[in-house]
Amino acid sequence: MLEYLAKNPNQIKTKEQIYDKVWSEEYIGGDNTIMVHIRRLRKKIEDNPSNPKYTLTIKGLGYKLTIGD
Repeated sequence: MLEYLAKNPNQIKTKEQIYDKVWSEEYIGGDNTIMVHIRRLRKKIEDNPSNPKYTLTIKGLGYKLTIGD
């Protein structure tokens, strides 16, 4: 997931897009898999995982990895 987000920096990626590219599966919905992976990713790369600077949740849209200013 990090690789996919890093190859698309500063772009919002929906759960559907993430599922398709990372797991090559169709997103059914109601699954917490992506949230769990984002939480684990934040623990590894964020100074404060509760207040992330890099792995951002864009409410109602998806996630993005912020690189640069």
